[in-house]
Order: sequence, then structure tokens, then C-alpha cells
Amino acid sequence: MEVFFINASLLLISQRPSNYSYGDKTVYEGCKDMPAVLIWYLGLQIINMFLGIPANIMVLWLIHKNKGDSSTSDIFILHLAVLDVLFCLIPPLELANIIYLTTSSTWYVLRFFYGIKDTSPLFLSCICLDRYMAVLHPITFTKLKDRRHRAVLTTGVWLVTLAYAAAKCVGDIVNFEKVFTVMILAAFAFMVFCNIAILWALRQSGPARDEMHPVKKRAFKLVLIILAIIVFNYFPPVALFPFKHYFYPDVFRCYIHYLAFGLMDFSSSIQPVLYLSKEKLPRHPGLCCKKSPE
Repeated sequence: MEVFFINASLLLISQRPSNYSYGDKTVYEGCKDMPAVLIWYLGLQIINMFLGIPANIMVLWLIHKNKGDSSTSDIFILHLAVLDVLFCLIPPLELANIIYLTTSSTWYVLRFFYGIKDTSPLFLSCICLDRYMAVLHPITFTKLKDRRHRAVLTTGVWLVTLAYAAAKCVGDIVNFEKVFTVMILAAFAFMVFCNIAILWALRQSGPARDEMHPVKKRAFKLVLIILAIIVFNYFPPVALFPFKHYFYPDVFRCYIHYLAFGLMDFSSSIQPVLYLSKEKLPRHPGLCCKKSPE
């Protein structure tokens, strides 16, 4: 038993519960002495299902209704919403698997959807890159405003996402967790760099925000949204997991593990809600809201 706990404590950030079985015990029974964070995690997943699905569908509907007056970043936001809708479908299976089931077969399905969610920072990075080009390299941005290269980039991200999810589904690839560790750290650093560069450039635009170009105003809003997502949803796992060896194995397995992934997964609800909060919803279904000019 001691050896098992030591091995569990060595799971890196990408290692969600894969085959946690304790003989005839469920995952929940394995953490019965400290179930608080696990219950909190499952609660967030249920919220993801009831809030994240309709919120992301609303994002998809808004982008579709406003496609004639859309932002260049909307293609990435659209596909991020699709990814989050897919991930928000798993709470019933995950709840049953953690509390009631002792079989390992259902983890194959869950690991595939976990893999899809793990790559969501790639679409956020694409949004950051698009806004970075719009603010710091406007001439190049204008030349590339036709969305062909964005469609190619989106296709590339989906190929990486599906390949990663399929590999994660297998579950026995040696050192596979390092792929996600490198990916999340690189994406996190890239997004922080882009956001800081954008905010610095916007600060140089003038003493008052009203003096900014409309493109920069829109970029400023998107940067604030993405920065909030990064800090609230992605910084905790990045900050906590490097110190996993300082936690007792069972504390890491039942507390830190689910705390980190609970916050990261909750981005499936936070992202669409923050996006919708800056959009003006139409008062009548047949009317299309007007967005600020690109």
C-alpha cells in the first residue's frame, strides 16, 4: 500500500485519475478519509455541465449570428467553445466512475475527453497571438486579415488535440505526462508574454482609453478576459504541481490533484461566461447584435 501511494504522488499535471482502483473499492472510497476536495471537484464538474454547455452553445450562436461582423479571433473562440461543449458532456460518466464503478474500462473514454480538455490552452494561445499581431504588428495583421491561415492553424490545433487525446486514451505510454507538462508551461508562458506585450502597447497608445483605436479597444477587452482565465484557471496547477514532493502522498492524491484540475476544468464555464459578459445580446431572436469594428 505504501508503494502504491508513493507512485500516485508522482503523477504529474497531465495525469488525471486513470486506473485508480483499490480492489473492490471505488475512487471515492480510496479518499474517504479526506473527501472534501473530491466532492468539490465533482460539484464543479456538475456546474460545468449545467452552466458550461448552454453558455458555450450561446457563444456558438452569437458567433454564427454575427458572422458578417465578426472578430478575427472568433474562429478560435468558436472552436474553443466546441471543445468545451464536448468536455462538459462527461460529468455523468465521471461521477458514476468515481463513486460507483470499480472497473477500469470506462477510464479509456474519460481519458480521451481529459486529453481534449488538456489542449484547450492551445486555442487560447491562438487568440493571444491574433490579438498580439493586431496591436503590435497592425500592418502585417491587416495583410493577413483574410481568415485562410487562421483556418489552417485551427485545423492544426485540432489534429494535435485528437492525436494527444488518442495517445492519452491508451494510458500506458512511457513518460507521456511530460508532453502535457511541456505544453501547458509553454502555452502559459506564451500567453503571459503576449498579454504583457499587448497591455504595454495599449498603455503607450495614450493617457486615456478613449484615445485607443477600435481594434486596440477590442484587443484590450480580450486580453483582460484571457488574463483572468490564465490567472484563475491555469496558474494554480502550474504553481502547485512543481511542489508535489512537499505534500504527503495521500494529500496530493485526494486534495492537490483535484484542486488543480477542478480549477482548470472550470474554465469550460468561465471562458464562455466572460466572453458573453462583454457582448451585447440581442433583445429579439431575429436581431443581430452589433459588435465593435475590427
